[in-house]
Amino acid sequence: MATRLIYSRLSLSRLSAMGGPKNGRFLSTESNKIDEPFKVEEAETVNVPPPPSEKLLVLGGNGFVGSHICREALNRGLAVASLSRSGGSSLQDSWAKNVTWHKGNLLSSDSWKEALDGVTSVISCIGGFGSNSYMYKINGTANINAIRAAGDKGVKRFVYISAADFGLANYLLKGYYEGKRAAETELLTKFPYGGVILRPGFIHGTRTVGSMKLPLGVIGSPLEMVLQHAKPLNQLPLVGPLFTPPVNVTAVAKVAVRAATDPVFPPGIVDVYGIQRFSQQMSR
Repeated sequence: MATRLIYSRLSLSRLSAMGGPKNGRFLSTESNKIDEPFKVEEAETVNVPPPPSEKLLVLGGNGFVGSHICREALNRGLAVASLSRSGGSSLQDSWAKNVTWHKGNLLSSDSWKEALDGVTSVISCIGGFGSNSYMYKINGTANINAIRAAGDKGVKRFVYISAADFGLANYLLKGYYEGKRAAETELLTKFPYGGVILRPGFIHGTRTVGSMKLPLGVIGSPLEMVLQHAKPLNQLPLVGPLFTPPVNVTAVAKVAVRAATDPVFPPGIVDVYGIQRFSQQMSR
């Protein structure tokens, strides 16, 4: 709601006949008559439409990282949808009922593009392991398809959960990393001002596998505390990447949602240290 003030108008002839203001009142040049100053006639209430609602689509929203992103987005009051090959989430948590679940395959565009209807931002957690050709397809081609479709639909921002370099692992998992980097290149090309790439290392937290909950933080949390202060070791040749600190899944989720919804969040690549820094800023 807003209020605007409507002022009385004077005719052009009257304005031309007026002299300068004196003590807040206008003297006529034609007579000694003193005109009253401008008066406020009324205050009119104007209905201002609310800003458009934000709708977030999480690709792979029923996975470990994706489910935390969905929950974080819901906590921020966003409308949240998820797309995955299995469709509806098997998660039993109450928040999952507030997510719109879509079933589709990013390698088959006809099966999922309707999930982009009304979407203002996308976060992709799509990835996987297998043969080199499969890893390139699922980490690269699938995400490239999503990036292009989102761009064509007019999506404002796109966040991609990628992966930090791990030296020798880059060669052992060639298809995985080549696929990730191909998707990154496409994102920075298609979304030069609204594309954000997060490159975490090992992501820890409580992971649900079936009815079991795996507390990955038992290992990851102590390592994160130690290695986040050992950044110089990360620059060592060959073994340096092995000192990349783990990061909590909650931190990744918080930064991902902020990057997807905050128009002033800087585009580009955010490494694990950047993820930790942004997360700490948000927690203050």
